[in-house]
Amino acid sequence: MPDPISWAYAWPYFATAFAGGYLLGSIPFGVALTRLAGLGDIRGIGSGSIGATNVLRTGHKGLAALTLVLDGGKGAAAVLIGWSFGPDMAVTAATGAVIGHLFPVWLRFRGGKGVATTLGVLIAIAWPVGVLSCLTWLAVAAAFRIASLSAIVSLALSPVYAWWLADAQRVELAGFLAVIVIARHHANIRRLIKGEEPKIALGGE
Repeated sequence: MPDPISWAYAWPYFATAFAGGYLLGSIPFGVALTRLAGLGDIRGIGSGSIGATNVLRTGHKGLAALTLVLDGGKGAAAVLIGWSFGPDMAVTAATGAVIGHLFPVWLRFRGGKGVATTLGVLIAIAWPVGVLSCLTWLAVAAAFRIASLSAIVSLALSPVYAWWLADAQRVELAGFLAVIVIARHHANIRRLIKGEEPKIALGGE
């Protein structure tokens, strides 16, 4: 039986995977796109977040959709790059990507809520889990038109989907990401309890 790989040998690879995922995840597409479109700094409107839901509050649906795709895409890209070095590297890069979106170095560690990036990670690392999570988001959004509630429910159920459709490592990843992303919704949760959480705006272009 071969000896296990020493942590002293392996940790630089894990650190590199995490750092690479973090740098990908920290790209603030919402901020960049709204500035390029002449809309100013997205952090100055709505919730102050940098994600697609806040971009939608500018009234530009196309820009919000592009932000959603790019934020999800960077999570998926981190997983796929990491996966070429094995599943452990994929999980490490995935974690780095979500943390990068939540705490981007370029924005003084004040980022978004991480929902799209997490869904992108889930689609890339266990596509049935990702698809079910996305469908859950859409179903809750259709029923209640509250983005934060959709995010909380879909991510809370993602470890359940992973337990059903994936392996233990991906259950742990989905659970960890759900905890940190839902924690970022603490202000939304308070507003939900009070019945003050705004609904998804559908107006604009």
